[in-house]
Amino acid sequence: MAVWLIPVAASLIFAAMFNKRTKIKVLLSGEQIGQEVTVMGWVRTFRNNQFIALNDGSTNNNIQVVAELGLLGEADLKRITTGASLKVTGEVVASLGKGQAVEVKATAIEILGDSDAEKYPLQPKKHSLEFLREKAHLRFRTNTFGAVFRIRHSLAFAVHQFFNDRGFVYLHTPIITSSDAEGAGEMFRVTTLPLENPPTQEDGSIDFSEDFFGKSTNLTVSGQLEGELGAMAFSEIYTFGPTFRAENSNTTRHLAEFWMIEPEMAFHDIEDNMNLAEAFIQHLIRYAMEHNAEDLAFLDQRLAEEEKSKPQAERSELGLLEKLRFVVENKFERITYTDAINILLESPAYKKKKFKYEVSWGIDLQSEHERYLVEKHFKKPVIVTGYPAAIKAFYMRMNDDGKTVAAMDILAPGIGEIVGGSQREERLEILEKRMSDMHIPAEEMSWYLDTRRFGTVPHAGFGLGFERMVQFVTGMGNIRDVIPFARTPKNCEF
Repeated sequence: MAVWLIPVAASLIFAAMFNKRTKIKVLLSGEQIGQEVTVMGWVRTFRNNQFIALNDGSTNNNIQVVAELGLLGEADLKRITTGASLKVTGEVVASLGKGQAVEVKATAIEILGDSDAEKYPLQPKKHSLEFLREKAHLRFRTNTFGAVFRIRHSLAFAVHQFFNDRGFVYLHTPIITSSDAEGAGEMFRVTTLPLENPPTQEDGSIDFSEDFFGKSTNLTVSGQLEGELGAMAFSEIYTFGPTFRAENSNTTRHLAEFWMIEPEMAFHDIEDNMNLAEAFIQHLIRYAMEHNAEDLAFLDQRLAEEEKSKPQAERSELGLLEKLRFVVENKFERITYTDAINILLESPAYKKKKFKYEVSWGIDLQSEHERYLVEKHFKKPVIVTGYPAAIKAFYMRMNDDGKTVAAMDILAPGIGEIVGGSQREERLEILEKRMSDMHIPAEEMSWYLDTRRFGTVPHAGFGLGFERMVQFVTGMGNIRDVIPFARTPKNCEF
């Protein structure tokens, strides 16, 4: 029998551990009244040399710490400033003040980290989102971003929960790849070749055979093609990871680095694909509503205040919580691309020339068109199917009409497209023709075509941009405010 000996010194260190603390969210439940606790956090405000509002990020609500006169010396009192970090030990007592049920009557206060009151950027006042983007390393400490990123965490957890409960396999697809899943060409190149004097071939082009991977490589724009390989063995897989687009799009809807969720399912057609995507979106929203009710209530109020400053015609008809409830309680509308074009052509907005972009069969729907369909016409999420083959990727299954493909986009209020997907073309000959027509070299994609050569099956999948989902659930108007550190044209801080 093995006997384990624990060194005495180690056990003493454990007994005197520093981090024996209670989180503020737990304290505010009021279940610890009469108990001695240790709480740690950052000072939001300090009043009358006695009342400290402390926050540790577990909730937007602060715990009030009462430091009785004489507990701290004059020098220490001056160090308790906005942004300073404290370790407080004391008794949880019922609060006599308004706005909180409990407070901590301090018996000991240790200042863990000072904060120069003159230099700390986040003084206790309202800051614009533009200002906070410039202070992205500190903005997590504000109520707005505390709520946004706690919700982001919950949504990420709910993604894994949804697919795990349905037997999907989580597949990590490569971040560095030699393929371009979209055929778009807007990619970030990865190379170890010297930029000032790269090796060249006889025709003057760069000789990538001398590069690290021996070929031209880039950061992935999608894990879909590799995901299809997994689906051909496991039946259902999903990816959830960073993707990159080198598009010079300085808008409130685009990022150069963002996270994508991409399930791929064997033995699924376009109808199965739509059903899964709808259930997925509704699951994510329900999870956030159940586990982040406090944060969503705060953001709902914030959005309501923001809407008041807009012209009446630009205001949303639904509040944030109303919008989220509406999405989870209603079936998504399903229409064809042709139906969508006809609705737009008959719309008052088109007839009064209010659309910036032209409407005709064959166009790629613009955000203004998508939002009209969702917000003005149907007033709920819409799934559009049957897009023209000419504007869609090579891997989408050709419909029997020879003009359209079995593609689907889910359009959401406020942001337009939130999901894009399709039934994949499983017929080898048709796929090879599509690739030839779109000038995609079949020899370089032989590994992908093998899935059609050896046991092909009907299969489908979709991609959901995680930041757009977070944007939708939080009501934030700019996608840069729902990712911790935004990567956009001419901006790569941290």
